[in-house]
Amino acid sequence: MVEANFVSAAELEVELEWKVIDLMRLEHKNAEFIKVIIIIFSFYFKSKSMFSHMIKHQVNPQHTIPLLIFNDVVIADSHSICTYLSEKFGETDRLYPKDLVKRSLVDSRLHFDSGHLFARMRFLYEPILYNKSSEMPEDRIQYIQTAWDIMERFLENSLYVCGDKMTIVDLCLSATESLTEICSMDQIAHRNVIMWLQRMSQLPYYEELNRDPSKKLQTCVIELQKKNAGEF
Repeated sequence: MVEANFVSAAELEVELEWKVIDLMRLEHKNAEFIKVIIIIFSFYFKSKSMFSHMIKHQVNPQHTIPLLIFNDVVIADSHSICTYLSEKFGETDRLYPKDLVKRSLVDSRLHFDSGHLFARMRFLYEPILYNKSSEMPEDRIQYIQTAWDIMERFLENSLYVCGDKMTIVDLCLSATESLTEICSMDQIAHRNVIMWLQRMSQLPYYEELNRDPSKKLQTCVIELQKKNAGEF
């Protein structure tokens, strides 16, 4: 999730220079994207320029975004990018704990995001975005809602997903959650998730870097769904 990297960088006070890749034009499938670097990131940490250059590299055989380039480091997964940024630029380990037990819990819930919640969202959206489907099958919506049930248990006795302090998993999961608003949450059954999202929305950068881009994607999905159905 690109938005997860937006908010993680903002929390760490790291400025990133972004190269936009148009998925609807399938620019991520372009051969140049996987052979030669076409994305340049410049880092500014605490307003001090750290580097700015372009390299040639075997970039991304997965054809996925986001993609991070830092010196000779190439990282092609949003969760891995978040952990890298936290390790590289975090002045403390508050976002990604060094304690093995605490880190294992964060890692396990990052895997929950990538393997369950985000994957289920993709199953709902991608047929509409790329295969001209006009359907949002009820069973796929329910599959997302069962992931919320799991999150409800994560948040049963804590303010955040891994305890009472925010970590990168909150930034990642809130980015994914923002994209699933097409599926309505139960105000009672998902009470803890809703309160957690409200808590996350108080972050000063949340609306601009997370909520607004997510709304644009959801609008795109709805409009394409209608177009695929021949409604306009």
